[in-house]
Amino acid sequence: HPSTVRLTHPGRKRGPVFGKGATAMFRRPKKLKSRTPRTVVCGILAVAVAAVFVLRLVDWQLINGASYMKAADESTNTTITMPTNRGEIVDVNGVGLATNKTGYALQFDRAYTDMDKLNATILRLTQILEKRGEAWLDTLPIVLDKNGNYTFQPNSDKEIQYLKSKDFLNVNTYTDAATCMQRLVSKYFEIDKKQNIDESKQYSTEQIRKIVSVRYAMTLAGFDYSQNAVYTFAEDVSQDTVAIVSENSADLPGVTTRVTTTRQYQNATLLPQLIGTIGAIDADEYQQLKDQGYSQDDRLGKTGIEAALESTLRGKTGKKRLTFNSKGEVTDEQVETAPVNGNTVFLTIDSKLQTVAENALAEQVKLAQASYPKCQGGGVVVLRTSDFAVLAAASYPTFDLSKFGTDTNYTNQILQDKNSPMLDRTFGSAYTPGSIFKPSVALAALQEGAITANTTITCSRVYTRFQQNGYTPRCTGTHGTISVETALQKSCNVFFMETGYRTTIAKMNAYARQLGLGEKTGVEINEVTGTLAGPAEKASKDGGVWTPVDTVQAAIGQHDNLFTPAQLATYVATIANDGTRKQVHLVDHITDYSRKNVISKTQPKTIVDNSDYSFLSKENLRTVQAGMRLVASTGGNAQATFANYPVAVAAKTGTAQTQEGEAATENTTFIAYAPYEKPEIAVAVVLEHGVKGAYSQTVAKAIFDSYFHVNQNDSSSSAG
Repeated sequence: HPSTVRLTHPGRKRGPVFGKGATAMFRRPKKLKSRTPRTVVCGILAVAVAAVFVLRLVDWQLINGASYMKAADESTNTTITMPTNRGEIVDVNGVGLATNKTGYALQFDRAYTDMDKLNATILRLTQILEKRGEAWLDTLPIVLDKNGNYTFQPNSDKEIQYLKSKDFLNVNTYTDAATCMQRLVSKYFEIDKKQNIDESKQYSTEQIRKIVSVRYAMTLAGFDYSQNAVYTFAEDVSQDTVAIVSENSADLPGVTTRVTTTRQYQNATLLPQLIGTIGAIDADEYQQLKDQGYSQDDRLGKTGIEAALESTLRGKTGKKRLTFNSKGEVTDEQVETAPVNGNTVFLTIDSKLQTVAENALAEQVKLAQASYPKCQGGGVVVLRTSDFAVLAAASYPTFDLSKFGTDTNYTNQILQDKNSPMLDRTFGSAYTPGSIFKPSVALAALQEGAITANTTITCSRVYTRFQQNGYTPRCTGTHGTISVETALQKSCNVFFMETGYRTTIAKMNAYARQLGLGEKTGVEINEVTGTLAGPAEKASKDGGVWTPVDTVQAAIGQHDNLFTPAQLATYVATIANDGTRKQVHLVDHITDYSRKNVISKTQPKTIVDNSDYSFLSKENLRTVQAGMRLVASTGGNAQATFANYPVAVAAKTGTAQTQEGEAATENTTFIAYAPYEKPEIAVAVVLEHGVKGAYSQTVAKAIFDSYFHVNQNDSSSSAG
């Protein structure tokens, strides 16, 4: 029978065969044995599962209840940033220089962006804005040249360095723009050689660059990695453009509009180098500032006052908590931290005087260009002598703040301009001074006893002290036997070469520094230090050894002396202020955003206190001041401009050879203060390769005319 089981045992005979019923009886005990462990196992498993659930409940409700509750809340609550208004920059009278206007920003919201269609969306949005003549934020340091080739953006070394760094493309420092662009294209476009897919082929080179520029900026802003990220595509668009974007919303997934404030400029070409620019935060800045609340999508001051007073102007963003229901609808809003607007900065600048200075400088540079094509720019600084406040600081050529950074073509044009319109020629550029250095030499020599007010030196046109060495520099004229006052009036090189030789370079430079030359002025914005020619400077430059010949060259403002117009204005203001030098400042006071409550008032620090005439004696000051008054009187080098001027002016003229050594490359310099008896303002003017002093003198005269309200008919003279 199929169910029969035969039991045998070795060495025994086969036993009886059991039937079907017997087999069943034999198997029952076997079934009973198999059930017992299975039941036990199932019971153990049931208990284990129950224990896990109990332990999880204990963990959820007792041990980590608070953290899980917070996580649950976050699933229905979102904290968003509440924007703040950047503080404004105004002149001393409250006239707006960089103020705010309400506008509209276009943004990409990562949560609603279709990443598969992002490239097409970006291109569509750029086309809408460009068709309407509106700007979008373009920060990629790679541009197309006139031949359609990729090249690096000029003056973008820092941005290019980051692009190539291991933190981004991780390429060699010598990698060219085309290769960098190729890497970016492979990053932001779908490219699969095996399946013969190359998304970039459907776009032109120009379109690719636009898409890559936006995608690159998005990556820097964390857009690729955070579902809650928001990227600002355009900061200031018109209401009409907003309407068009809304009409095309189906083709622009993730694009949203936000009401915001943007910078506006009453006169966008007034003082742009000092007001400064605002730009997107870069990677290095973000790492330094993220703990201060900055996001990767932030913008901040890059240059000028905008950068120097970033913490004052920025304000503080707020936080708002939004609660959503299961349908994604906002059911509650709670302000956790209210935003605080930035503070308003009142500069010491007088807009009217600033306008006069800029117009006069531009006019005289253009006039000089007609005869001397190398004259391309210059700078002028006006200080109030009582506290060294900057009343005007003009730099030429200039640029338009309202276009820079928003208009790509204009921005590229400015960055590539060989005359560097963005260069601050007032605090940020140093020039050989020429003969305006002579009052400093005179004060040092008088104070150190190298000469007295009555000391005379004979000028026979040629300086002969080093003729045995073949060095015989010539003077501009034959002045005969003269004292220091006449030497200043005539700007006699022979007199000051000999005076410098007697004084020594060490003593000359010690006084020059106290007067503010080769020293930073202390102004709030970035500035260059300048250079005082001397043994240490020469040794560091080319390992040369200083000689007496170097001293006599330095004594007439040549050699390696380099000073900013701001330092020159500080220098002449110190002479006008009887030897007391104060810290130069651009900020008059700071208020809250409403301009009602004064937060701080600038109290300029006294750098050199000569109130007791311990630095420079009154007699020596009066001698040099009298010599400078003669410069602006009949017989002086500035007589054509100021001899008959209704306000008494003290001045010094200068022409300085540049390193090119050609006559047509001489800088023209001019320093002056007025009124002579009770000085109120000091002026310093530099024209690059301006050659003739008449140009720089005319700039100063226009400033004096405006400040002292001199009618043109009251003065019969002209620089011509």
